[in-house]
Amino acid sequence: MKIRFLGGCREVGRSAVLVDNVLLDYGMKPCDPPLYPLNGLRPSSIIISHAHLDHSGLVANLMDLKPHTFMTPVTRDLSLLLAHDTLKISRRQGIFPFTTEDIQLLMQRVQPVAYQDDFEVDGYSARLFDAGHIPGSASIYLDGKKRLLYTGDINTLNSRLLNGADLRCSDVDVLVIESTYFGRTHPDRKELERQFIESIIQTLDNGGSAILPCFAIGRTQEILMILAAHGLSPYVDGMGVDVQQIFKEHPSYVRDIDKLRDAFDNAKVVEPKRRSLVLKEPSIIVTTAGMLNGGPVLYYLGKIHDDPKSKILLTGYQVEGTNGWNALKRRCVEINGEMVPLNIQIEYYDFSAHADDTQLKKIVKECKNVETVFPVHGDDAEGFAQWIRENHGCDAVAPKNGDEVLLD
Repeated sequence: MKIRFLGGCREVGRSAVLVDNVLLDYGMKPCDPPLYPLNGLRPSSIIISHAHLDHSGLVANLMDLKPHTFMTPVTRDLSLLLAHDTLKISRRQGIFPFTTEDIQLLMQRVQPVAYQDDFEVDGYSARLFDAGHIPGSASIYLDGKKRLLYTGDINTLNSRLLNGADLRCSDVDVLVIESTYFGRTHPDRKELERQFIESIIQTLDNGGSAILPCFAIGRTQEILMILAAHGLSPYVDGMGVDVQQIFKEHPSYVRDIDKLRDAFDNAKVVEPKRRSLVLKEPSIIVTTAGMLNGGPVLYYLGKIHDDPKSKILLTGYQVEGTNGWNALKRRCVEINGEMVPLNIQIEYYDFSAHADDTQLKKIVKECKNVETVFPVHGDDAEGFAQWIRENHGCDAVAPKNGDEVLLD
């Protein structure tokens, strides 16, 4: 087994791991300018773990190779939506990562695979396991001369939107595991929700608006369900509305489709031409993009960035170099090419759909016979590798982008 690490090593973003001729994920890093995986790969097959840009955002770029391409049905539909949006945004920036024809070829080549179904790919027997990260997300298992598990982004705890990961796969030789939250423990979810809701209500009572930037896939729906459970009716704007339509077509990939429908019925969808009306009174606005890199959120920030009564409540991980990171660290964002200072209140809430330190260590411990572990997708993958070596008695290496490993 030869493994090439082409992206997502010691960083979050542009995940890409080549196992012999099978490519696991092919994403981009959403910074300015965006970063792509290393060049030089010609896979015969591709398996996509889930439809987030940092894992699937560039797969259309490879369609000239005519690869066999596998993913869950909901990931297929979400990837199509993201690809068209990425192409639209890239053209505005003068970047052309792929074409409309490439997207069409991608949809023709995708072979949808359900959880737990076996399929053959380049000499491996493969299977997808529910990763509990977003609807359709999968951990990827390859069984050949070596047995490899690639966790992708994974979450083992239940949320309002999803059940936790269902791996059913502890007997592996090689583990490639995310490390995003190694060394960090997520707060208690009930207490986090309480603080979140109290902050929103306080903002409205003070006469301000609460802007809730959310990733379109997963986070928008989770936040809407939280708001509905606490009797708050928000506006919802952006791609999360389109994503909801896809989830309705794949109800088995969410925990409770009826509660999700109720949460959307509780919200008011904003038409682009009517955005100016939303801020005429104190409002809750759930909108994309989660890292403030584009989307309707920039319209709203452009209108209220100087209002100290209003608040922006970030709900997810902010990659260094993104607008969201700048908002947290420097209290400014870029809007239409201009750096705009933020005089509104800024808060961060850890509604992560990634495994935290406790969960990550438990996943490793449950892989009882694993020989080699490669922590990826995190800022402290080296620290995680050291912990594994010291506590689990197996080899563990945090690869760098470009590293190549041959396992006999």
